[in-house]
Amino acid sequence: MEHLIVPTFVIGADAKVLIWNKACERLTGFPAAEVVGTADHWRAFYADRRPCLSDLLLERRYNDIRTLYERGGNYGLSDFGVSAEDWCLMPRVGRRAYLAIDAGPIYDDYGELIAVVETLRDITAQKRAQIDLEALATRDGLTGLANRRSFDVKFGEEARRASRDLLPLSLLMIDVDYFKLYNDSQGHQKGDECLRAIAHRIADTLWRETDFAARYGGEEFTVVMPNTPLSGAMLIAERLRNAVEELHLEHGASLAAGVVTLSIGGVVGRGRDLDPVRLIAAADAALYCAKRSGRNRCIVAKFDDAHSIAAASA
Repeated sequence: MEHLIVPTFVIGADAKVLIWNKACERLTGFPAAEVVGTADHWRAFYADRRPCLSDLLLERRYNDIRTLYERGGNYGLSDFGVSAEDWCLMPRVGRRAYLAIDAGPIYDDYGELIAVVETLRDITAQKRAQIDLEALATRDGLTGLANRRSFDVKFGEEARRASRDLLPLSLLMIDVDYFKLYNDSQGHQKGDECLRAIAHRIADTLWRETDFAARYGGEEFTVVMPNTPLSGAMLIAERLRNAVEELHLEHGASLAAGVVTLSIGGVVGRGRDLDPVRLIAAADAALYCAKRSGRNRCIVAKFDDAHSIAAASA
């Protein structure tokens, strides 16, 4: 076991390390002399004290195993042991590593648990490749915001959550005023730069982790704000409009202003069985009213079953 190429360590029934092989030394930077005979093996993987998978298995803390590891990929628990994946800090080697971890019990002839063996595989490269692929599938390539597919999934989830908890759900539809004229006068490269700048400003303006911005398509963006009432939605909409206007992106062809501006339409839904399709239609109607009223403005209103927008022309 000492010379296995797989990083492996064994803890005894007293939770102290019996074996810490050379591959484990190379992976963690901790020599066996510092670990064997102690219960400090957690220091090789985490900055703050917390149990390793082998500790939890030894103590039969199965609920804690689920709590700590079930969010990782390939989590599994069986009579033969437990497998999990986790990001580990690896303090001694100074890097984070994503490890595939297997912990298996060792029994004596009488069925008593006398030790646990834990094996480790560094799959950081594979995990980062997976994250990159997922980002390509969920992010808009030009702006870096979530793409339309991600928006559809996220908005559906938030609508179901808001319906269940009877909390307000706000949706903003955002359109860049006279963007076609901007493209025609400035060129498509400048147009792409404009969209990127707007996307970054939108992302920077949304300070809550629960808020979600996406590129809906073309020059149109959308923002989902869970648990946000009408007053909050109106405040954020106006902040977004001001933030983009303050970029001072010159737009000589605009009929709304001399710089690039936004028209924003929004809707706030609350109640049982919120329908994402109907909420989007209502926000689109508010956006249409904002554009029809002269652009470079925000119209946000409550949603009702008739798909009307209260005070849409206010």
